[in-house]
Amino acid sequence: MNRRITVGHSPDPDDAFMFHGIACGKVDTAGFTIEQLLEDIESLNRRCMEGEIEVSAVSIHAYAHLTGNYALMHCGASMGDGYGPRIVARQPVSPADLAKMTIAIPGTLTSAFLALQLYLGKPFEYRVVPFDRILETVRDGEADAGLVIHEGQLTYGDFGLSLIGDLGVWWGEQHDGLPLPLGGNVVRKDLGEETMRTLTRVLRDSITYGLDHRKEALDYAIGFGRGLDRDLNDEFVGMYVNDLTRDYGKRGRRSIELFLAEGAAAGLVPPIDGLKFVD
Repeated sequence: MNRRITVGHSPDPDDAFMFHGIACGKVDTAGFTIEQLLEDIESLNRRCMEGEIEVSAVSIHAYAHLTGNYALMHCGASMGDGYGPRIVARQPVSPADLAKMTIAIPGTLTSAFLALQLYLGKPFEYRVVPFDRILETVRDGEADAGLVIHEGQLTYGDFGLSLIGDLGVWWGEQHDGLPLPLGGNVVRKDLGEETMRTLTRVLRDSITYGLDHRKEALDYAIGFGRGLDRDLNDEFVGMYVNDLTRDYGKRGRRSIELFLAEGAAAGLVPPIDGLKFVD
């Protein structure tokens, strides 16, 4: 068997670390020829809304709209375990004042945006900006505040910005220390159960290879770290590729259920009747 499968993920150190085993031929791909598609997470969310990609990283927020065509793999999680997307501004402000501001966001299907909506609990003005331009957008006064993901969570201080809130900290305080679910990996259901399980195993093996060969995988991932030195790359990868990435476990699965249930209760995402994972 030699089937071609497109796998989408973000061009970021954490995703690159996860997919190093596949990209560099370190794991058995079970006869599949795997082509990587590297795009920002909001673009991948939109592609999956059209069913374009067989396997992809997506926002957990977006998955609420994808359940008809895609199943969520049990591995590949990006979770903020005591940290997460951060809200920044040029000057310190209160959450009450934040709701009156225009906030630069990385996309309306990102988990960061859903978490921000739940955090503020009321409508607010926002502007969609590519995730890698949010810090400069806020610094230059083109938005009052910004919702930063990826490496911006570590580098906002370089732009002279103040931390207003950490959504991962807030979520954990609200839910007995559960991690904030941000990203996951999905596989298209029309591939069939056997292929879905096989591709899930391939991704799990790639994640495991990276965790077991950390220096090698980090050397590969550093090429994807915009403006991060080795130490910051190491810190960032450690934040989002860990044992929860290998398998959500009970904590991770429970947190996804709560996140999407609260989003549905607030009328922000469609309700899901029984969340299932490909194991």
